[in-house]
Amino acid sequence: MTTSLLNNWIKNSHNYLFPTACLLCGAVGQGTLNLCHGCCANLPRVEQACVRCAAALPQSHLCPDCQRNPPSFEKTCALFWYRPPVSDLIQRLKFQGALAVAPALGLLLARRLTDCIDAYPDALLPVPLHRSRLRSRGYNQALEIARIVSKQLAIPLLMSGVERVRATAPQSTLRTHQGRQRNMRNAFRLECGFGEAAHIAIVDDVMTSGATAQVLASALRQQGVARVDVWVCARAC
Repeated sequence: MTTSLLNNWIKNSHNYLFPTACLLCGAVGQGTLNLCHGCCANLPRVEQACVRCAAALPQSHLCPDCQRNPPSFEKTCALFWYRPPVSDLIQRLKFQGALAVAPALGLLLARRLTDCIDAYPDALLPVPLHRSRLRSRGYNQALEIARIVSKQLAIPLLMSGVERVRATAPQSTLRTHQGRQRNMRNAFRLECGFGEAAHIAIVDDVMTSGATAQVLASALRQQGVARVDVWVCARAC
């Protein structure tokens, strides 16, 4: 028996003997995916949206905002709409230490991306947290999700070179797009050398208005990155 076949046999045997439990209802999960078939099928998937910012639209084309003021990123792939139970899962991940949510979201996002993207990026960049928030939380949820996507799609993960230098307020607490833009102004500092990667995908848990992605994508473009995409688990609608 070859090493790969042996590893697959061990993995399948472990999943059979110790099945995962669904994060939402507690039923048996789907192998390594800790969501059951029923709960997974009922999640609010994004079907029609703006191809650039993933805003809700009757058909998948450019929204009026992206037509008037194209963002610095080329395309957004969003997996779910940010509403229950997806919003509940993400809140548990971010604020209750439920790290088991990250692999589930990462696996589902990676599966979605195989149908969503037109070109694989050279690298993935998880949105960084400010050091104070990282210290209090203990982990970066965007990084935990990006680790899974990186492994599933065999795309390198950028672990350094970008720093969040301002402790910004949570975007979800700000009511206006202008307020979110002001909140994110000069929030990131990049080291030189990002232009070596011609195509980078920003990975995050939630896109609210796109202001965070816009600021980070603009900084990447200024460093010489030719194309920036955005991959998120959920999009506010």
